[in-house]
Amino acid sequence: MSKLYKPDILIVGSGFFGAVLAERLANISNKKVLIIERRNHIGGNSFSEVDKKTNIEYHKYGTHIFHTANQKVWDYINKFTEFNNYRHQVLSKHKSKVYQMPINLETINSFFKKNFSPIEAEKFILNKTKKFKNYKHKNFEDKAISQIGKELYNAFIKGYTQKQWGKKPKYLPESIFNRLPIRYSYNEDYYQQTQYQGIPKNGYKDIFINLTKNKNIRIKLKEKYNLKYKIKPRYLTIYTGPLDSLLNYKFGKLEWRSLSFKKEVKKTRDFQGTSVINYPDLKNKFTRVHEPKHLHPERKPFNSNQTLVIKEYSVKNDNEPYYPINDEVNRIKHRKYKLEASKIKKFEFGGRLADYAYYDMDMTISAALKKFEQIKKKIK
Repeated sequence: MSKLYKPDILIVGSGFFGAVLAERLANISNKKVLIIERRNHIGGNSFSEVDKKTNIEYHKYGTHIFHTANQKVWDYINKFTEFNNYRHQVLSKHKSKVYQMPINLETINSFFKKNFSPIEAEKFILNKTKKFKNYKHKNFEDKAISQIGKELYNAFIKGYTQKQWGKKPKYLPESIFNRLPIRYSYNEDYYQQTQYQGIPKNGYKDIFINLTKNKNIRIKLKEKYNLKYKIKPRYLTIYTGPLDSLLNYKFGKLEWRSLSFKKEVKKTRDFQGTSVINYPDLKNKFTRVHEPKHLHPERKPFNSNQTLVIKEYSVKNDNEPYYPINDEVNRIKHRKYKLEASKIKKFEFGGRLADYAYYDMDMTISAALKKFEQIKKKIK
């Protein structure tokens, strides 16, 4: 890249938030955009690649299912990819037996060895939980027990949550449990409320290539950013990373959880029969096992006599933040960082890391489209 190159817009980070903004700024506003990315690939945590040993495409940072009920987001992303008809189902292996997740009528009947109808199951769980409804402590554990009772909580939620977050659930905010519904039907679709769902037929990497292929967009990989970065854009810098590291941890470190993965090739056509199985028991150090060939049943490698299996471990790694521990202490810190960052001239920020929020992919795309509408008027 020429030393004289001066972009109109500098975007830090190439995940969905940065890539969508780059696409809009280049195609709609006809601006020159430079994306810098600290990793050796574009796409952030949604990146996918092909395993060389098995020729199976896998999601490098854990299984990512695209799902949305947002028509605007669905119409937008379909300009850059085509989706298969994959529908996500999650299972949980507790004491060597596999159960449906989220907890549904099949889970309840199987676990308690019953044959309840939906109404009978609802009354049964209500009886289990009624004495916990007026819980005093506003934490994850009390919220969970008040919704599903102690038995289901201890079997499927407690151990998994402790491994996932590195804390006992009673020290986590109750809001985290809101992502874990209970159903009184046999519906096995994990994202039953979303109208659209699937996996990109050509993988996630292909989406990011298509989003950023405009001649006005340049990308510089393995490039770190700080507020004294050598390239100054004509109009604006858009930052998508964590705010605490950007501001030298002025108000202390924000807490994150991260993930690590262990890949293994199995000499069998099908190892577990589904893309993801949870392992809530504490005796298993890993939280989930992925078998990515199930994400693309339409592909030929699905019929081969080997498969790729990936064990997922939850770890503490501040250099690879995934999930914010969004308790009150961290929210207060983050508000201070947001206020400080908002004072920086010709500077915008957003996305999962900068917002210290657990966004699904469609939420990130929606936020990027809204951010574009806000800033396009400032850069005419």
